[in-house]
Amino acid sequence: MPPTFTTILAEHIRRSTGWDCVEAADGMPVMGGRIHLARGDHHMRVTGTAAKPVLKLDQGPQENFCRPSVEPMMRSIIEIWGGKVLAVILTGMGHDGQKGCAELVQAGGTVVAQDEATSVVWGMPGAVARAGLCSAVLPLGEIAPWVQKQIMRRAA
Repeated sequence: MPPTFTTILAEHIRRSTGWDCVEAADGMPVMGGRIHLARGDHHMRVTGTAAKPVLKLDQGPQENFCRPSVEPMMRSIIEIWGGKVLAVILTGMGHDGQKGCAELVQAGGTVVAQDEATSVVWGMPGAVARAGLCSAVLPLGEIAPWVQKQIMRRAA
């Protein structure tokens, strides 16, 4: 994703959802209730501890022909939170994230993907679904309620 696109995307997400959505900055603390979007042409990783997670941006080599790539972020969140992670893979081109989702599931985490019918491009969610990594493959409108149910179940 180019830098100009992520700036526009962050604003679009903010207006569409009413949630706080920001382009990540190097050293920014991860905050609950805020969407952190990888800055264009930068990988985003999480460093620090589970209690004090911090975002780290870099322009390391492309992975899966892209930067940002989901893979570096997935590896970093697995290091910090292990199997406590629930990942949602939405519409997107290619197979970026498949490897990270496999590592996440192996660590005990959960993956849900958007279904083909509601995806603009079923590349990324299709790759994780075809690999058998998903606990659920759902229409876009059913993902948030499913995630909420999983969170409540884990909290109980």
